[in-house]
Amino acid sequence: MSNESPSLSAAADDTGFSHSPVVERLLAHWGRVKDALLYSSAYLVFVAMGMVATVMLALSLPPSPAPIVVGLVTFAVYVGDRIADAETDAQTSPERSAFVSRYESVLSVLTALSYGLAVTIAITGGPFALAITLLPGAFWVLYASEWLPALGSQFKRLKEVFVVNSAVVAGAWTVAVVFLPLAFGDAPFTPTAAVVFVYFFVDIFVNTEIPNVRDMEGDAEIGVSTLPVVFGVRRTRHVLYALDCFLVGFLAAAFLGGMLSVAIAAGTLFGLGYALVLAAYVGRTDRYGLLAIAGEVKHFLVFLVVLGLSAVGV
Repeated sequence: MSNESPSLSAAADDTGFSHSPVVERLLAHWGRVKDALLYSSAYLVFVAMGMVATVMLALSLPPSPAPIVVGLVTFAVYVGDRIADAETDAQTSPERSAFVSRYESVLSVLTALSYGLAVTIAITGGPFALAITLLPGAFWVLYASEWLPALGSQFKRLKEVFVVNSAVVAGAWTVAVVFLPLAFGDAPFTPTAAVVFVYFFVDIFVNTEIPNVRDMEGDAEIGVSTLPVVFGVRRTRHVLYALDCFLVGFLAAAFLGGMLSVAIAAGTLFGLGYALVLAAYVGRTDRYGLLAIAGEVKHFLVFLVVLGLSAVGV
């Protein structure tokens, strides 16, 4: 039985708002947009751009096309990976697999166009910028393709190798996020840049392992070794705690050593506090897809905090 008062129910029926075709169409369109952003990982474009912008603020680099290039490369690499793994993803992420399979031809064209545009823009930054732009694609080929048997390995892909799989993902992201703005700004790799590099590498590694908890049964079946598969959920949570706490101490020491501004230190430490809260949910929730997205979006929140503090002169 409804608890809504008769007068409110009548008003809703009279206006027709609750059953408005316009509202229903808007909701349907939003559902399709949301699916496209999530299942294609297009939302990561904005996350990647926020990360590059954070690096530029941390290193006092001039404005450049670096955020746009990294965003385009991120879209191309992640959508390409979704297409390549559509069959195996059917076990661990059936909705995403169905979406990618349905729009595979369109996504393939968008992937090629995105990487092509990224390379075109990168050329304007010089040979180093171009090399950095091409590197994530090379990392992805090494990560996803079956070339290891030629070296006598028991694994077929780097994606299957314990720790190496997440480290390759973290390395590809971090190299692009840190070195591309340096290349466009023709700036040196300073101690502060090294601190930023370590922060992003470890933090992205942690974010990569969170969705692996959701996928652990499917990963075990197809031979992919991850922290949850090898250590179990409880120990994985402890490892993530340890890595986040290491970064807290590392960044605090860097700030005390004069390598980070107040705005950067505050923003990144805010992000790590956020990350520790997310890590606490590992093994205590079934919504790992949402948990993984929250961990990735955190980087954009860090950028907003840093930007806000920088704007007020902190």
